[in-house]
Amino acid sequence: MNLELTWIEFIYWASTIVGGGFFILRTVMMVMGFAGGDTDLDGDLDMTMDADPDASGPGHVHHEDADASFKVLSVQGLTAFFLMFGLVGLATLSAGMHVLLTMMAGTAAGLVTMYVIAQVFRIMGRLQSEGNIHIENAVGQIGDVYLTIQPKSSGQVRVTVQGSLKIFDAVAADGKKIATGEKIRVVGIQDSKTLKVEKE
Repeated sequence: MNLELTWIEFIYWASTIVGGGFFILRTVMMVMGFAGGDTDLDGDLDMTMDADPDASGPGHVHHEDADASFKVLSVQGLTAFFLMFGLVGLATLSAGMHVLLTMMAGTAAGLVTMYVIAQVFRIMGRLQSEGNIHIENAVGQIGDVYLTIQPKSSGQVRVTVQGSLKIFDAVAADGKKIATGEKIRVVGIQDSKTLKVEKE
């Protein structure tokens, strides 16, 4: 086996082990409620929250995707990509395919896996998020920033409300930036789906 294939095999094995390990770890942590913020390549959250104020009325937020869904560039999505990239790359390499073709096959498999898993988690989110959440019950609760709150702009925070960990849009009460991961306290309600928070 030449040096090029040795390095390719190393890349595929590293992708499989690292991607698979982190994917399993993050999935278990998320299911158990211990996962921290899942960030995309810019450090912003890829979790989604669907609000339907017209159906629920003021003070109620209907969460369909907040707790269990993630978009393509979340931590789980990226680790799933590397896992499948490595597995398919190794399989096609063992089958004698050209290195370039193995990379193309691995990349395609990774992208498809990212999309499929995102859809599965989105469906899980809908099944697990039946009913309405009373947003006013978040006032006084302590949580953390899930998507950086920019100055005079909104971000997202993660707060336990009615016994469930939820993602809400949020603005800083003082109009200043609050970075992802920082602890916050909910001090008020901006509107039917947005919280006012301050650093804890």
